Amino acid sequence: MTQPRSRNLFKTIPGLLVSAFFLWYTFRGISFDEIRSLRLANPAWVFGVLGFTLASYTLRCVRWTRMMRSTGARFPVCARVLMTSLAANNILPFRIGDIMRVFTYAGDLGASPSVILSTVILEKLLDIFVLVLLFVAFMGKNVNPHSRLTAEVLLGISSVGLLILLLGARMLEPVIQRFFARFHKDPGQTSKLHKIEHWLLLALDCIRQIGIAGSLLLLLQSCIIWACEGMIFVSGARLIDLAVDHIGPWQAVSVANLSYLIPSSPGAIGTFEWAVKTSLVSHSANEPHAALYGLALHAWLLISVTGAGGIIFLLHRVRIHNRTPLLQEIETLPRELPDA
Repeated sequence: MTQPRSRNLFKTIPGLLVSAFFLWYTFRGISFDEIRSLRLANPAWVFGVLGFTLASYTLRCVRWTRMMRSTGARFPVCARVLMTSLAANNILPFRIGDIMRVFTYAGDLGASPSVILSTVILEKLLDIFVLVLLFVAFMGKNVNPHSRLTAEVLLGISSVGLLILLLGARMLEPVIQRFFARFHKDPGQTSKLHKIEHWLLLALDCIRQIGIAGSLLLLLQSCIIWACEGMIFVSGARLIDLAVDHIGPWQAVSVANLSYLIPSSPGAIGTFEWAVKTSLVSHSANEPHAALYGLALHAWLLISVTGAGGIIFLLHRVRIHNRTPLLQEIETLPRELPDA
């Protein structure tokens, strides 16, 4: 086990270097006096940060329970698994939390890994669609044409992806079957291809069972989730009386969360702070205050989500008397697709 762990550690070094560069780039030139000048100008907004954080992540659990409805998984189990996976994503590389959600907790959820994977993909598509929509809606006047074009392309891709998954799942099934039928004549590839085909068909069947009405409800829930997330950013700005226009925090929430797509350390450390600072400065915020605001807000989100998920994870392990070390469980994750 030592060699795989060493290789995985070596693979994390580029991400750590990316995070270190973005942290340096974001906070260069900020003096200690500027840090000390930051004050909690409106303490009542602490309740806004706390309340909207609780609402945002509770609604994420509700949304995923809705996606898992066809499997019979209940809210308490879905909430535990989702919060545990989010906590793991914040501290472990390679989105291990999502992989654990698909494979490690399949038995807890009473679902096959392929069905869970389909919901994870749908969840990511919904989030990216809403985030890019927010970015396009609250783009500042100073956004360069390349960023505007990138945002519009991402919006188009995510829209097409959602439409195909939500409205065309039934029509895609025969297309996939015909595609894989061409390759089943090769005995050397038959087993792997059957496995991939089986996974794709199970995933499409899960999405098809959600239905158009259920899909529209999921989209509405996603919009509410990101409205709550945006209000965390607004509450944080009001808390320190950050001088920024009304749409600055809304662009910051979209760019900051899209920054998770940039390969970096777990938790998007560095890229998140850079994204928040860049967004707020384009909306007239003071550079040092915008950078420190991004750091404080990111610290809160990492501590609250990781802390909540970690506590839930530990309490469950104590309840079921699981003494297996977490890293040992991660080593047992499959390196290729299982049969179901």
